Amino acid sequence: MIFFNTLDRYIIRSFLVTFFFALLMFSMIAVVIDLTEKMDDFLEKEVPFNQIVFGYYLNFLPYIDALLTPLFIFISVIFFTSRMAYRSEIVAMLAGGINFYRLLVPYFFSAAILSAMLLYANHYLVPDTNKKRLAFEYTYIVNPFKKLARHTYLQIEKDKYIYVENFHPKDNVGYKFSYEVIREGQLEYKLRADKIEWREAENKWRIKNYFSRHFLDSGEKIASGVVMDTFLNFLPDDIYQRVSIKEEMNTPILKQHVSTLRQRGVENIAYYEIELHRRTADAFTVFILTLIGVALSSRKVRGGSGLHLALGVGLSASFIIFGRFSTTFATNGNLSPFISVWIPNLIYGALAVWLVIRAPK
Repeated sequence: MIFFNTLDRYIIRSFLVTFFFALLMFSMIAVVIDLTEKMDDFLEKEVPFNQIVFGYYLNFLPYIDALLTPLFIFISVIFFTSRMAYRSEIVAMLAGGINFYRLLVPYFFSAAILSAMLLYANHYLVPDTNKKRLAFEYTYIVNPFKKLARHTYLQIEKDKYIYVENFHPKDNVGYKFSYEVIREGQLEYKLRADKIEWREAENKWRIKNYFSRHFLDSGEKIASGVVMDTFLNFLPDDIYQRVSIKEEMNTPILKQHVSTLRQRGVENIAYYEIELHRRTADAFTVFILTLIGVALSSRKVRGGSGLHLALGVGLSASFIIFGRFSTTFATNGNLSPFISVWIPNLIYGALAVWLVIRAPK
């Protein structure tokens, strides 16, 4: 902070104090609302108090705070900047010879601090706490295995494919199973079974009532049996993919997971790729919303910060809606997940630059 003058330190302090105060107030409100919704579940399952506090809400706060940090940064910038404008402080700064673009330096410094914190939280902290939060929810609140996995077809290795008609994730049991080895368009081996069970202790699959055909140059080899324990290169989680599992993986693990799914021929992996790109894009959103906030609220208008806050909330709402709209094209269409995540930043980034250029100086 030795390179900043008194005015810079004043803006940085106002920015950070306003943001953390708003975040603290919202965190308390979010906990109260969530506790109200889940109180019946806690009482019905007789969840211990320390589990509620340390097992759930201590891990709930990083998730909800990281999710809404860009929005609260935007509101904080508008709130304290519009107050400065209303008190004619910005007019006095500009009249005193301070360049408007120089005035943005402490804003960018504060935004960089918060962006770095959000970047770390999105990539590492929040996934780790989500793992504990979701484990608590699956134990006491919701059952993640209500639905069956139906008609699952996967490529588990090069030239190797499996199909399961029905899979029960709660018991790790599947029905109407087939395993095929196809090389250069030719079927070399096929195994069919009425039932498969995952044997976690042995790290193997138990196959029941099976029938296999092995096509060799010398002829066809047929085998059948009642029970066979064997290793196959897939796990129950590969068959039953919980979409929420992406929230539990830190970025290195998520990258590896996406690579594995792509190699296995899973068609719709856009959900995972969107999550991967979103973690970085959200951190850059901080700078865009900071620019827009300063540009909107640096002009003194009648009504004080109320008008600025109304404009800011409307603009941020349009930002969020546009972001959800673009990601829908990635999950349900052919739009690249990378483009769907970053295009709102590019468009609103251009808007931020335009607003700064048009801001009173």
